[in-house]
Amino acid sequence: MDQKELELYFRSLDRSFFLEDDMKKYASIDGPLPIGYGQTISQPSLVLEMTRLLEPEKDSKVLEIGTGSGFQTAILAKMSGEVFTVERIDALMEKAKMRLEALNFTNIHYKVGDGSMGWKEHAPYDRIMVTAAAGLLPDELVNQLAPGGRMVIPIGPPSAQELTLITKADNGKIHTQTICPVRFVELKGKYGWVE
Repeated sequence: MDQKELELYFRSLDRSFFLEDDMKKYASIDGPLPIGYGQTISQPSLVLEMTRLLEPEKDSKVLEIGTGSGFQTAILAKMSGEVFTVERIDALMEKAKMRLEALNFTNIHYKVGDGSMGWKEHAPYDRIMVTAAAGLLPDELVNQLAPGGRMVIPIGPPSAQELTLITKADNGKIHTQTICPVRFVELKGKYGWVE
C-alpha cells in the first residue's frame, strides 16, 4: 500500500460530505460524530490508522462490515480493487450509496444485511474491515478471509474494546495482535454484546 497516496486522498476527502446538515459544522473535529440510527462516523485519525493496519493493495478484494456514512468505504474503494460493503440499516446504506456514487466509485458492491455473517457469496477476501465492535471474534469472518489476508476489528465488551489485527497465514493459521483501546458501536447479530 502506498502510504503517501493514502495520506493525500484521506486529506482531500471532505468529511462534511458524509454528515447530515446539522453535523457538518463539526466535520473537522477529530472525534466520532452521530450519523443517526444510533450509529457514528469514526474519528478521522482512527479511520486512517485502521486503513494503515489493513494495508489494502490496488488489487485487494475488501469486505467492509458497517458502511455507515460511507466515509471509510470511500477510502477503501480508492485504495483497493473491489469493495463489498454490508450495512444492516437500509436508510444509512441508501444515503452512503448516493454519496459514493456521486464520487464516481464503480468498484463498490452494496448489501443490506447482517454484517456479522460477512458476505459469503463473494468470499474469500484479501482484507476485511469491521467498523463495529464484536463481543468475540466472528468465525464467519475469519473463514471468509483469504490465506495471506488481514482483518481489522474492534473486539471486547460495551465499555471498552481492543482494536485487533487478525492475519491469516498461507497455511490458514490465525495470528491475533492487539493494537490499542477503542470504543465502537455494537456489531449487531450473533457476535454482538447481547442476544
